[in-house]
Order: sequence, then structure tokens, then C-alpha cells
Amino acid sequence: MKVNGIPANLCSILDGYSRFILAHKLSEDGKALDVELVFQMAVERFPEARGRMISDNGKQFVCREYRELLAQYGFIYSNTSPYYPQSNGKLEKFHDSLKNELLGGRELTSFEYAECLIDRLIDHYNKVRLHSAIGYVTPRDMLEGRAPAIQAERERKLKAAREKRRFANREMKINLTTRRETEDGSAGEQPSRDDDATERQ
Repeated sequence: MKVNGIPANLCSILDGYSRFILAHKLSEDGKALDVELVFQMAVERFPEARGRMISDNGKQFVCREYRELLAQYGFIYSNTSPYYPQSNGKLEKFHDSLKNELLGGRELTSFEYAECLIDRLIDHYNKVRLHSAIGYVTPRDMLEGRAPAIQAERERKLKAAREKRRFANREMKINLTTRRETEDGSAGEQPSRDDDATERQ
């Protein structure tokens, strides 16, 4: 992305299980120090986290200092296949969504404005926007273990709505049948002979 015409780099750490953005930073150059800072922010927010860090082959990710930092906190480093960004597809998908959907073509006129806007958009992405790949819950709900309860409640409501529609349809059919029978009965009735005689007198 560009900020006021200047190329900018957004470094983000995404939890592959929940799609939650753990930390991010916008910078002009994407130096190794920025990458280390974002990682440090993430482990401070989630000190119990451990696992595998996947990144591309940018020099800021393959440098010794960065790998030593990962090892210090018990993380394993894994790089993507060269020229194949799909091997880090979850993060690539997030960056595409941020640029094409959330930013929506807004012109980023300054770094201060860009940082503020991106902070707000990522907060929305984490806490409000429903994510199809994790069952239409938010990444925060997924991260904090609320997804099963949310999905069960949603299924309960859908089942109740189906039952309500089924009952309404059945009632409508009964009412239509009763109305037809009533109309057919009225049309078939004939006046009695006594009535005719009375009218002639």
C-alpha cells in the first residue's frame, strides 16, 4: 500500500486457528527491527502462546536476530515457498481483505491517518466482522472459545424459526381448506319448497 504516495509496509501477526490479528505495525521500510517489535507486541499480549511462525522470505524475516528472538520465546520458524504466497494464505487473505474491502479505496494522506484508520479497521475485523472460514463468528469469539456456544445458539434459533414457519404453513393450509369447504357448501344449498310457496302467496 501507499501512504501519501510513499510505499508502506504493514507487518501483521495472525493466529491461524482463530484468524485474530495479534499485533500489527505500519512502517515505511519494513525493517527487521519493525518485525521484531510486532512479534514482541504479540507475545506481550499473549504470553502463553507458542507454535510455528510462518512468514515469507523477506530479509527481515530470515535474519539471525529475528530467528533468535523466536527461539527465545519457544517459537519455531517456517518460511513459505519462494514466489508462492498462497503457502501463507491466511495472512495474505487478510491483507487482501484489508486493502480491497475494509480500506475500500480510501486515500491514505498521512502516516498518522493511515495508522489510526488501520487500527480501527483491524479492531472491527477482530471483534465485529463475521468470518466465513471459522463458521461466521468473529476472530475474537473464536480465539476466546465462544464459537461453539454461539453456533449452537444460532442453530437453536434457526430450528425454532423453521418450526414456526412449518406451523404457520400448516395453519394456512387448514384455513384454506376450511374456507373452500364452506364456500362449496354455500354454493350447493337450494331453497326449500316451503320457502317458494311462502314467496308466491
